[in-house]
Amino acid sequence: MERHHVRAIVRRRDFRRLLTARVTSQLADGLFQAGLAVSVFFNPTKQIEPMAYAVAFAMLVAPYSVLGPYVGVFLDRWSRRDILAVSNLVRALLVIPAAAFILGDGPEWSFGVFALLIITINRFVLAGLSASQPHVVEPPHLVTANSLATTLGTICYGTGLGLSYLVIRLTESFVPGAETLPYGATASLAVPLYAISALVAWRSFSSTQLGPDETERATDRLLAAIIATAKGMVTGFRHLWQRRGAAYVMSVQAGHRALYGVLAVFTLAIFRGYFHDPAEAHFGDTLAWLASIAVAGQAGSFLAAVVTPGISRRFGPGRWVASLMTLMIAVVASLGLNLVEPMFVAGTFLVNIASQSTKIVVDTSLQTSCDDEYRGRLFSLNDTVFNFTFIVGMFTGAALLPGDGMAPWLLFATAGGYVLLAGWYWLVSRRHPPYR
Repeated sequence: MERHHVRAIVRRRDFRRLLTARVTSQLADGLFQAGLAVSVFFNPTKQIEPMAYAVAFAMLVAPYSVLGPYVGVFLDRWSRRDILAVSNLVRALLVIPAAAFILGDGPEWSFGVFALLIITINRFVLAGLSASQPHVVEPPHLVTANSLATTLGTICYGTGLGLSYLVIRLTESFVPGAETLPYGATASLAVPLYAISALVAWRSFSSTQLGPDETERATDRLLAAIIATAKGMVTGFRHLWQRRGAAYVMSVQAGHRALYGVLAVFTLAIFRGYFHDPAEAHFGDTLAWLASIAVAGQAGSFLAAVVTPGISRRFGPGRWVASLMTLMIAVVASLGLNLVEPMFVAGTFLVNIASQSTKIVVDTSLQTSCDDEYRGRLFSLNDTVFNFTFIVGMFTGAALLPGDGMAPWLLFATAGGYVLLAGWYWLVSRRHPPYR
């Protein structure tokens, strides 16, 4: 990340304020989702099969993945400042009953309903943040701004996951025997953070400052716009397809996310199954390793933010993404040859470099290649594809895994998928780079 670009964007007060709204919101996401996940997946009283991971993620992600394209209808007609503020305030209020159900060890569907609402609203927040970015940063600095904002957001999300481990262990130490208190306490910490994010967005910007621009604001009726969106998906794809470079890099990210989903369910299954010591009832070592994996992942994301702007300018964003997919072949194959815990920590570090770097390039491509009139819808569409392909990968991996997760052949098959993905993108990116 080139210093003069960083200095230029950090000096912009509006960028700093939008970044503050992002990082506080994503820190809250990490804490809440960790409290929820640990209460379900690492509760020692429950037996979990690999397919349960995929089903749980699908229940939380699939609904807003289906609704994703319609988020853009609201982003392109309503004040994005208002959407960011109200969405985070509503999430702060919804966390309270969700945490109460976790504390009371209620049925999974009870806090699952609130979790579904909270995570669905997250689509409005993340898509709104991305669509707002060009309104606080000049076009020449968008690559660096995307690197800094999305990566710091991801790091804060991972920090929330890591802090959850500390909160859980500390609570268990001070209140021994309280099975659900550590999980509910972790989730409840998201309440003030969501509230802070809402306040920052509301107080920092005028209602029109983050867009949509008055000259491009959609003015037709909302219901008509929703119907038009349902009927007009072909038009949206056509707009994207005319920007062939953006369409191709978005496609390679989708393929990567599907393979990433296989790796995610493999990791969860093998740590809760093959690597877990049944003598330790509370999964302490398992959670410690997963916390280490989360930290390694955030370190990889941070490094991606540092190197992606400079490398993409020097060698081209297309070559950079293609090289990352090639790197993934070696990383995943190495995991298959060395199924030990430290390899998953190192592998996650490298995988997140590839993931975050690719996301930075995709975001920049959509921001620079697509008209602001379509930008909110395309970011929502990108978010939908991003999550849906991940779920497809998780279900594929879960269907093929044994109960203890010990299936090294699946890693070699995943490496083969990266061979096809990297080879294809090397070919198409030469003529159609993500941006110039």
